[in-house]
Amino acid sequence: MLKIYGIKNCDSVRKAIKHFKSRDIAYQFVDFRETPVNADTIGSWLQATDIKTLFNTRGTTYRTLKLKELDLNDEEKQQWLSKENMLIKRPVITVDNNVIVGYNESQYLENIH
Repeated sequence: MLKIYGIKNCDSVRKAIKHFKSRDIAYQFVDFRETPVNADTIGSWLQATDIKTLFNTRGTTYRTLKLKELDLNDEEKQQWLSKENMLIKRPVITVDNNVIVGYNESQYLENIH
């Protein structure tokens, strides 16, 4: 089952949902705010993608927490993702063993049928 992880009011998440709805592709939506993603899930995503792709350095949460000043290593970034899901770049799309981070229609078309 295809899963879309994110938050309801994120434009990229809404675009991804619209993409899959328009193609009649069934999906399950997981809202970070209602169902936080745990360290095990994040670890499994990092088997298919890298921390640089998954860790959102452009968002408000990153700036508010002043994480740039901490000069985090990859392990510390992964710990922060577990503590603060709003640091995860959105949306995260999982299907089979594929993990697609961010809105990327060409990757959706290539990897999801």
